[in-house]
Amino acid sequence: MISAHALSLAQSLVRMNTVSQNSNLELIHFIRDELARLGVPSRLTYNASKTKANLFATLGEGRPAGVILSGHTDTVPWDGQDWSQDPLSAHVQDARLYGRGSADMKGFIAMALAQAEGFLASDMPFAVHYAFSYDEEVGCVGVRELIADMKDAGVRPLACIVGEPTDMVPAIAHKGVYRYRCCVRGKEAHSSLTPHSVNAIEMAARVVGHVRDMAEGFEREEPRFEGFDVPFSTASVGQFHGGIADNVVPRDAEFRYEFRDLPTADAARMQAEVEAYARSLEPAMQKVAPGTGFRFETICEVPSFLGRRDDPVTRLAQRLAGATDTTLVAFGTEAGLFKNAGIPTVVCGPGSIRQAHQPDEYVSLEQLARCESFMRGLAATREIA
Repeated sequence: MISAHALSLAQSLVRMNTVSQNSNLELIHFIRDELARLGVPSRLTYNASKTKANLFATLGEGRPAGVILSGHTDTVPWDGQDWSQDPLSAHVQDARLYGRGSADMKGFIAMALAQAEGFLASDMPFAVHYAFSYDEEVGCVGVRELIADMKDAGVRPLACIVGEPTDMVPAIAHKGVYRYRCCVRGKEAHSSLTPHSVNAIEMAARVVGHVRDMAEGFEREEPRFEGFDVPFSTASVGQFHGGIADNVVPRDAEFRYEFRDLPTADAARMQAEVEAYARSLEPAMQKVAPGTGFRFETICEVPSFLGRRDDPVTRLAQRLAGATDTTLVAFGTEAGLFKNAGIPTVVCGPGSIRQAHQPDEYVSLEQLARCESFMRGLAATREIA
């Protein structure tokens, strides 16, 4: 059964509106103040406007480097969703904690924070680090600064546990998420004079078709990575805009697309192929009108993650969670960034991704209790193996 203290902390965090478009400072300052009460200092790293911050704190200063407990503080919005109650209510009903972020992933952060005194009182031979980031939901933005600051401070953790909702089953792999914007500049003309124009929509459509061809190629040819719901890389176009009138050849068009690459695939090569195809179209466009062509912008690049069943951090998470198996997850996390920084990583947290981002999002109290037990077990751990 979850403790009253841990549940109260989870409710407090859920009641704070930390949708990515908003500041997360209320939540960060709340955690900072809770830790300061225990004599634990926090390192804050801010975005450019100082409206958002990451928090990094070490419990057990002076002990050898230890385990990071990683969580993001931002949530997705709920505009247009059919909620039966206030998304910030943190209402408990039918053994569930409801509210935006309850599963993704304030429940995990609250269970880690609830164990702070236990970590400090423990005689475990390593430290525990809290790493709570901003703007994960819009491309793992804040954690990059957090990792850089951690390195600058000389912190060299032994392992990282990212507490995304996995039903408390350790996840050892996920795909990457790479999103791009393609802006096409053509030359407008009256639609009766199309030979004197460059139709931006039509040029964009050719590249969109190429992205679709790539997606079909992944499905047809890419070696399968069993364990994923979709065991091959995917590509898709999510938005398309262009044109001002039926009788005006459009000068401008824009579309957005993404790749979700297997851990064994090469997302950089995928994007390079799209750009190379677009460049192959430019000579014909510029023959009609110099200055026409394609421009690409990166929206987000979240690397894939691949751990191993026999990694010490995976075995640790299995032992603490009471799990005999591991899993793979379809969604992106910050795990790939920690792993790429040289830190052995696993993803394991309370709740299910099936509830995340949904109306009436919830995490069961049973899952929170299992996570609280996980934290207590970590405080009693004597070695990471």
